[in-house]
Amino acid sequence: MFTENANRIFERAIADYHRWDDVDHPMENPFEAGSLDHLLYRKNWIDTVQWHLEDIIRNPEIDPVEALAIKRRIDRSNQERTDMVEYIDSYLLDKYRTIVPAADARLNTETPAWAIDRLSILALKIYHMRVETERTEADEAHLAACRKKLEVLLQQQVDLSRAIEELIEDIEAGRKYMKTYKQMKMYNDPALNPVLYGKK
Repeated sequence: MFTENANRIFERAIADYHRWDDVDHPMENPFEAGSLDHLLYRKNWIDTVQWHLEDIIRNPEIDPVEALAIKRRIDRSNQERTDMVEYIDSYLLDKYRTIVPAADARLNTETPAWAIDRLSILALKIYHMRVETERTEADEAHLAACRKKLEVLLQQQVDLSRAIEELIEDIEAGRKYMKTYKQMKMYNDPALNPVLYGKK
């Protein structure tokens, strides 16, 4: 199944990152360039690094200059994350290009890749919530609360994986069709952000 493979890749990327636990460690993608597995691994690596950047920037004692540098790095990461989603959708659009949708085929509220984006983030939530359930210095109330949250996250992963599988099945059968739009993030574009173009 597609999502079984995706979840395995996400778990591998997260585990690989935590061998160093360093936001500056270079990614070493084990999958063939141009393959969907390569895209999925890279997507989750970006998400994992950004997860930890978001942790770092919330340190109340962080130097303001360092915080600004990290905030701008997070902005770049968000753009790269969006680009990766669009690359995955482009891969799938090409894969299904010969499928003729049925006359009554419907459009989904999100593309497969945006659902996969949520699955990638969910893998990170599961990893880190599981870590919380294993903290030896935490009290039992904390551990019990985290165990309950982990159960919910694991069920959410099952449900989201099933929904993605059903969406892909519908696309392959012509019951639904893909349509993608560029995200057009305006705040990153000097021609569209008034704070940036107002300085000219």
